[in-house]
Amino acid sequence: MFDVKTVEIEWGGKTLKLETGRIARQADGAVLATYGETVVLCAVTAAKSVKEGQDFFPLTVHYQEKFSAAGRIPGGFFKRERGATEKETLTSRLIDRPVRPLFPEGFYNEINVIAQVLSFDGESEPDIVAMVAASAALTLSGVPFMGPIGAARIGYKDGEYQLNPSMDEVKEGELDLVVAATHDAVMMVESEAKELSEEVMLGAVEFAHAACREVTDAIIKLAEQAAKDPWEMAPQADLSAAKQKLKDLIGADIAAAYKLTDKSARSNALNEARAKAKEAFADATPQDQMAAQKLMKKLEAEIVRGAILKDGSRIDGRTTTQIRPIEAMVGFLPRTHGSALFTRGETQSICTTTLGTKDSEQMIDGLTGLSYESFMLHYNFPPYSVGEVGRFGAPGRREVGHGKLAWRALHPVLPSKDEFPYTIRVLSDITESNGSSSMATVCGGSLSMMDAGVPLKRPVSGIAMGLILEGSEFAVLSDILGDEDHLGDMDFKVAGTSEGITTMQMDIKIAGITREIMAQALAQAKEGRAHILGEMAKALGEVRTELSAHAPRIETIQIDKSKIREVIGTGGKVIREIVAETGAKVDIDDEGLIKISSSDLSQIEAAKNWILGIVEEAEVGKIYNGKVVNLVDFGAFVNFMGGKDGLVHVSEIRNERVEKVADVLSEGQEVKVKVLEIDPRGKVRLSMRVVDQETGEELEDTRPAREPRERGERGDRGERRPRRDGDGGRGRGGDRGGDRGERSGGGGRGRGRPERSEGGEGGGDAGLPDFITGEN
Repeated sequence: MFDVKTVEIEWGGKTLKLETGRIARQADGAVLATYGETVVLCAVTAAKSVKEGQDFFPLTVHYQEKFSAAGRIPGGFFKRERGATEKETLTSRLIDRPVRPLFPEGFYNEINVIAQVLSFDGESEPDIVAMVAASAALTLSGVPFMGPIGAARIGYKDGEYQLNPSMDEVKEGELDLVVAATHDAVMMVESEAKELSEEVMLGAVEFAHAACREVTDAIIKLAEQAAKDPWEMAPQADLSAAKQKLKDLIGADIAAAYKLTDKSARSNALNEARAKAKEAFADATPQDQMAAQKLMKKLEAEIVRGAILKDGSRIDGRTTTQIRPIEAMVGFLPRTHGSALFTRGETQSICTTTLGTKDSEQMIDGLTGLSYESFMLHYNFPPYSVGEVGRFGAPGRREVGHGKLAWRALHPVLPSKDEFPYTIRVLSDITESNGSSSMATVCGGSLSMMDAGVPLKRPVSGIAMGLILEGSEFAVLSDILGDEDHLGDMDFKVAGTSEGITTMQMDIKIAGITREIMAQALAQAKEGRAHILGEMAKALGEVRTELSAHAPRIETIQIDKSKIREVIGTGGKVIREIVAETGAKVDIDDEGLIKISSSDLSQIEAAKNWILGIVEEAEVGKIYNGKVVNLVDFGAFVNFMGGKDGLVHVSEIRNERVEKVADVLSEGQEVKVKVLEIDPRGKVRLSMRVVDQETGEELEDTRPAREPRERGERGDRGERRPRRDGDGGRGRGGDRGGDRGERSGGGGRGRGRPERSEGGEGGGDAGLPDFITGEN
């Protein structure tokens, strides 16, 4: 029934299997890709006709993770997959970016690429499998796709590259790099690195390209068995005459416009030239008018590219390596925890940093289960930043992608949670844009975190590089403008510190980027990053040592895991009481790490002392702050160390005699006490008289010490007598005390209360330990 075709290769220690003909047979192309126990289905459909007047290529890529793939049910109220998550959006972009340039110019048929994760083994991210499946499905579909592409993830640890490392290996390593490439050329690079050198990064790209070739060869083998007939492309009309007409009409105007360094003036001049061209083609057919618009863009590209290659003259008059003027300032927003305004030429970003507690962490529900992210970076691109009227609302795919790129750049230099136990949110609002707003976000985000007191390992700067390539001639451009990005052949972004690269992203619009070009771009980017770091240091050279007065304070305590239950209490009773009484937030994890947070340091200190009082053991001879919690005739019970009580006997309150405890102490009174003794049952004996109640310093004990009595001095126990009421015996209360007093021949040690004692000489202090009665 099924005409199934498969190809298998051993790749990165696992079997990669590509299958078609069994599932989604009504799609133009469908491939089931299996790698280990991860399975991704990708289906491609293409419209057979083009809408009238359409002049763009409507390619849409959707990547979706099915929770059932990992044996999970989605969290939340609806219990089904809904809108795309951030990860799904980023993976959709990861597939889109390398395949889009591989469709021929003039192909405007709508195409849907839908990749769904059906099984997930929990070891490696499924994005690479999805990219391979999408490439294979497009290759089999018959649409004019100039692929296939392969994709690979590369790790780096102990000086060795790793092909498709597991998620744990990526975390432990120094690199997470994804490359997509045809057999001949690299098309896309996306990465996060722990300050690696240009040589290591370039080597990783070459290592990945070799691995991609294995995949493209496997896809070609599958296509030889199952590819559909290729679509016939309509012949392209000869537009040379129309192009020459435009060149004669507005060529000089375009050249003059691109010599204007101000973006607004240049835009106005170009609009005038376009209006002039539109008027010249007013009587032409709609198809010819649309073709003229395309020719206009080509003419602009030729003029700009030619000027750069011929004499190195860029749109704004800079040299190929020159960076636009930079101005940075920090702390200009009074109520934020950290802020920075970063301006480079006509690109500007307001970056703010907000510090929060563990409660502010982002909860992520994905294939690997619930996880929590304590560092967030959000990027916004309002239409006014480019002087336009447009949609203003929820962030789109572009905003999510640019934000994640800046996140990758800054993430490697963040302190560990032990060093800085805060949740960090960086917000970048682009207020002006003319090239590389994502790299402005990196620079502004770094400065705003330093302004907030986040102890970064080193400041991070970023730069966008461009490329003009014509045959064997090329020019690498530093700090590209928006127009240079649109008219160029490469968008290459590099961010890092003085020690190395933290992220690298590259999108290639043409095949043919050589190792020589990439090496020059990396070297030029290194010089540019160093220059930008120097300009940033003028605004703020070092991390602020003090947090903002408006930021919460967090203090951590590590306790033994066996004590966690005591701090939490039955049903959370103890920890709730600590929070309610002190006003501080208290979080405790399974390893015994406690985070106490509040904007009031006194609240943190109170909660900390309370917790330490629960988990620490009192030390004999040590002085503590305490609070009187109960008065009795023979002394006062004092709470100290937060959760421990001890007795200050009436004889230990003052050196002079105290007739009535209530005359000297009151409940709630703050006192300073010294631990005199802890008996085997944990009962604590305290003293106030040997501590200066003002300074907390220990005083010399001037009271003469009592001579300890030998056990024999206390007399014989006497003859045992039968119990009888009113005569001690072993009855309850004072009777027991009286009886034991007679039997011992000395002071009674019965358990009865003194006010109820009726028997024997020892009835007065009956039932109390020796240290309460003052006896030794």
